[in-house]
Amino acid sequence: MDKLSKILEEGPVRLEPLAEHHLEPLRAACAEDQDIWEIYPVSMLDENFDKAIQAFHNTSNWVRFAVINRETDTVVGMTNYINPDQFDVVEIGGTYIAPSVRGSGFNNIMKKLMINHAFACGFTRIEFRVDTRNKRSMAAVLKLGATHEGTLRKNRITWTDYVRDTAVFGLLKEEWSL
Repeated sequence: MDKLSKILEEGPVRLEPLAEHHLEPLRAACAEDQDIWEIYPVSMLDENFDKAIQAFHNTSNWVRFAVINRETDTVVGMTNYINPDQFDVVEIGGTYIAPSVRGSGFNNIMKKLMINHAFACGFTRIEFRVDTRNKRSMAAVLKLGATHEGTLRKNRITWTDYVRDTAVFGLLKEEWSL
C-alpha cells in the first residue's frame, strides 16, 4: 500500500496523502454541498465529519488523499485507493469534490492520475463502486472507459439507513489508454 501513497499532480490537480493539516480545509470543502451527502455511505457534515475521520483512521486498507486545487491552493475534496490486494486489484472510491471544481474536467484529471499511478504500481484491474442514485459519478466512470459489470442489489446501508444498490465498474490495464 505504501507504493500507492504518493503525491500525484497534473494541471490544476494535486493529490496529497491525507494528513492532519488537511482536515479542517476538508471539513470546509465538504460543507460546500449539503445535499450530496444523502447519496454517500457516510456523512462528512457537522459532527459526522469527526466520526467519519475517526472511522477512516481505524481502517488500514485505504490509501487516502486530500484533493487540492493548485490554482487556488485549497483543499477541494478527498479520494482513495480502497482494498489494494495481492491479486493486483484496487478500487478507487470514496471521492468527493467541491462544486467549485465540478464540471471543469478536474475529476477526469484526478481519476486519470490515480489510474495511471495504480497501473504503474503493478495493479492490473481497477474497480469503481457507485451508489446507483449517483448518476453523475456513474457517467464519469463510464467516460473513463470502465465497463459496468453489474449491480449489487441492496448491498449497503448508508448513514441515512437507506439500503442502496451499488453499480460495479471495472477497468483492466490492457483496456486503458490515455
